[in-house]
Amino acid sequence: MTQLDDFGFGTQIRKSPYFDATVRWGAKGYSVYNHMYIPRDFGDPEQNFWNLVNDAILCDVAVERQVEITGPDAAKFTQMLTPRDLSKLAVGQCKYVLITNADGGILNDPILLRLAENHFWLSLADSDILLWAQGVAVHAGLDVKITEPDVSPLQLQGPKSGEVMKALFGESIMDLRYFWLRELQLDGIPLLVSRTGWSSELGYELYLRDGTRGDDLWEKIMTAGKPFNLKPGHTSTIRRIEGGMLSYHADADINTNPYELGFDRLVNLDMDADFIGKSALRRIKEQGVDRKQVGLIIDGEPLSRSNTTFWPIFRNDATIGKVTSAVYSPRLEQNIALAMVATGEDAIGNVLEIETGAGRVRATIVERPFFDPKKTLAVA
Repeated sequence: MTQLDDFGFGTQIRKSPYFDATVRWGAKGYSVYNHMYIPRDFGDPEQNFWNLVNDAILCDVAVERQVEITGPDAAKFTQMLTPRDLSKLAVGQCKYVLITNADGGILNDPILLRLAENHFWLSLADSDILLWAQGVAVHAGLDVKITEPDVSPLQLQGPKSGEVMKALFGESIMDLRYFWLRELQLDGIPLLVSRTGWSSELGYELYLRDGTRGDDLWEKIMTAGKPFNLKPGHTSTIRRIEGGMLSYHADADINTNPYELGFDRLVNLDMDADFIGKSALRRIKEQGVDRKQVGLIIDGEPLSRSNTTFWPIFRNDATIGKVTSAVYSPRLEQNIALAMVATGEDAIGNVLEIETGAGRVRATIVERPFFDPKKTLAVA
């Protein structure tokens, strides 16, 4: 069994409430995300993918830190942070949102959860939105409190995740709709459960609200999942690229705007409410963008691993973009990628060249997502 000391972890990076459990259950490698360790390796990533799409996996995603917004002006303040119209966001509902700066650049792409009329969580991707929100609040003139609560999510994802949830919570959990939440307890462990996840499969997130119970929660879920072939796992790069899901710092960053990603639906310039970046995004929409995100099929032998650098894209030896995320999909039996290319070069069917570091290969622009574009698996 792998020993904790083998990893040589320091104290300056935080560990999740599930950390010891992940080591015990076979985690072989970790990365750092939101100043915390996250398991990235439980063995073969292709087997992790098949575990996810055929059965179910449990992932430690406590790195998805929560920014909690409360107070009399919480709803107004939360709307300031995002260009997505929140006027119809009900208590108990979740939405995928973008956090933008004054230039229209994307600072984060969290899931927003509304726990009560004036109680919100932003479940974060990898950037310091707690500091951003606290800074915005200083001179906002609004009565709000911005904190990071003791909340640590797990992701239970895959077609059998519903069966595991029934074993844990009973038949009533099947009433939980896609992108809605429910506050529950499991043997005295306080939780918030949502029908969300970073996999494009049927899935749930279980937000632990007491960090001392992390080991208990992990073991209870794994025990309940044993009859359904539940395995410990990590978020699947293969599946998220198949689903066209973004990884912040790879497919989007502070210099990326929503229109480059085709996220027009997440920007409402016509609502009365003001938000940070509204004038910049109006200008960008009027002027148009210089580049757009596309999907690619890359020729050649199966990629042995996902890219660790941005691969340049060429057309007639002129650099016209970059590959941001690439991987081999064993289900599609193709190398697939998300990329940014110059506007005018983004037509479906365009053939380009990519420098992978091992030589140039051909790639063809295709529709994205690559699999289940209407998310029928996640929504069902």
